[in-house]
Amino acid sequence: MTQPKAVLLDIEGTTSSIAFVTEVLFPYAVKHLAEYIADHSEVVVPILAEVPGDDKVATLLEWIAEDRKATPLKTLQGLIWAQGYAEGTLKGHVYPDTPEALRRWYTAGVAVYIYSSGSIAAQKLIFGHSIAGDLTPMLSGYFDTTTGSKREAESYTRIAAATGCDPEKLLFVSDMQAEIDAARAAGMGALLIDRNGGPADIHSLAEIRL
Repeated sequence: MTQPKAVLLDIEGTTSSIAFVTEVLFPYAVKHLAEYIADHSEVVVPILAEVPGDDKVATLLEWIAEDRKATPLKTLQGLIWAQGYAEGTLKGHVYPDTPEALRRWYTAGVAVYIYSSGSIAAQKLIFGHSIAGDLTPMLSGYFDTTTGSKREAESYTRIAAATGCDPEKLLFVSDMQAEIDAARAAGMGALLIDRNGGPADIHSLAEIRL
């Protein structure tokens, strides 16, 4: 591929541990979901309008258990997590090489964007309240499911247009092969990362030198 002008990063399994999401964030949302909805009725009305069924809480809890990539769920989870981060109960996990890579690319003038199934609000919380401090000044933008599925090439075409970069000038990094395939179908360079040492293009962000 040509030398990238920008990097597009997945979160789970790429910049941050999947376990942080499944073992910390999801249980926190489950524990506080009903209480948050009861305490913030006006805020959640338009969100709940997109959730089917009479028992909205039950449906949302089912979606969490399924890890459903539903925008209203992701939006509500982001609001609940924001409260946890603000209280200091939550700290966003990032691998040690993540802030190092962000600083290296930022210093080199390479723009870094995030693309995750988690809401943009949730993305900003993870990086803004990370265990390595506030990393958001080194990030140029965020994309979530409102842009489209991460397994569809059209989503990456939209992201390229939004960033003002030609697709071939964007490098996408993810731990999911289907996402890598979609990005490549859109003309992006893409690297599969496996932090457990399995078959992949890279095993750490430290391997990407731009």
